[in-house]
Amino acid sequence: MTTDQESSMSVTETGATIWLTGLPSAGKTTIAYELAGRLRTEGHKVEVLDGDEIREFLSAGLGFSREDRHTNVARIGFVAELLAANGVKVLVPVIAPFADSREAVRKRHAAESTGYLEVHVATPVEVCSVRDVKGLYAKQAAGEISGLTGVDDPYEAPESPDLRIESHQQTVQESAAALHALLTERGLA
Repeated sequence: MTTDQESSMSVTETGATIWLTGLPSAGKTTIAYELAGRLRTEGHKVEVLDGDEIREFLSAGLGFSREDRHTNVARIGFVAELLAANGVKVLVPVIAPFADSREAVRKRHAAESTGYLEVHVATPVEVCSVRDVKGLYAKQAAGEISGLTGVDDPYEAPESPDLRIESHQQTVQESAAALHALLTERGLA
């Protein structure tokens, strides 16, 4: 093994899970991908665990009952912790509407001594319904669907997140920069 190989192998990346919670169309995924690009440019290992992709591949068959939502969040939290424990910055733009589910993920990370940050993308429902990226608010208003988080299904906003982003008052780049600043402050970027 050469000296260059030895020195590159001795560098260990500090992983962490960064959970972005908020209403549908709040901007969670957009901010996560913006930050992921920046972190990758800086040389970090990064994964984005997108809620829609997780539901398709890891949590297929789960519905939207409280129990199924909890199971979905627990599964995502498990995968995120495994990746983070192995030096990956894991960005999780997933609604996770119940505080107890998010707290269970936080406790799992703490038990494994793995970094965990909770970020509340605090976009008002009025703004989210105008953005309506997936057409969910329009479908709910038309009576085509029910159980829309924050409208006719509960969303428990974090009381004291590590960061609260008011995405409706700043650009995506500014939101990602605020989150990057937090990671830098915590020694994770």
